[in-house]
Amino acid sequence: MEKLTLSALSSSYLKRWVNLTEYGIAEYDWLNVDAIILNETELQQLQYLKLKLRNSRLLLMNEATIWARGIYPLLSLAEQGPIQAWSEVALHATYSQFELDGIADGVLGKCVSGFLESPYLVVVEAKRGLEATNPVYQLYGQLLAAAHLNWENDSQDPQEIFGCYTVADSWSFVRAEIAGLSADKPTLRVEFSREYSERSEAEILVKILKRIIAKYHHQPV
Repeated sequence: MEKLTLSALSSSYLKRWVNLTEYGIAEYDWLNVDAIILNETELQQLQYLKLKLRNSRLLLMNEATIWARGIYPLLSLAEQGPIQAWSEVALHATYSQFELDGIADGVLGKCVSGFLESPYLVVVEAKRGLEATNPVYQLYGQLLAAAHLNWENDSQDPQEIFGCYTVADSWSFVRAEIAGLSADKPTLRVEFSREYSERSEAEILVKILKRIIAKYHHQPV
């Protein structure tokens, strides 16, 4: 059984264990947020957040500070019912031929009795400086791990799950479909959004998060 560390994944290593298909950046239906309406309180919170970010030198801040000032507040605005935003979430999944283990910087998922039961969106905050690596493959690993956890709960195959990676105040979203969760080599298909700037497009970011979460909270969009 091969053990894969989420933070150390690469394209060539991942493809040894997973059939990967990447569809690239496009205006996919899951990015259409015309029907999502933000209330006055949410708009006021976003205006305050954008003002703080506009007056901050994000490139000089460490990842923990950016997370606290910019990323987590946005995730928390998308919370609905039992679906909450969590930080530093341990992910572990055992597939037929490999194990995945590591930490997700953030998760939007269903919480029951103080425990995260089902992760619906996972977040990677890209490292910078000497520790900088491509965040995409770490995100792929987190998507695979989260999908397997959800499969254990509902037995659905394929699993649809979402993710995003952030670089300073830039957000990029991914929709993934994972099939063959009990197969020797599962299939991972991914679609990408364009990059969104939190300083200028915070409202769109929250609407995308809300649209994603509404798929699991069973609310109309």
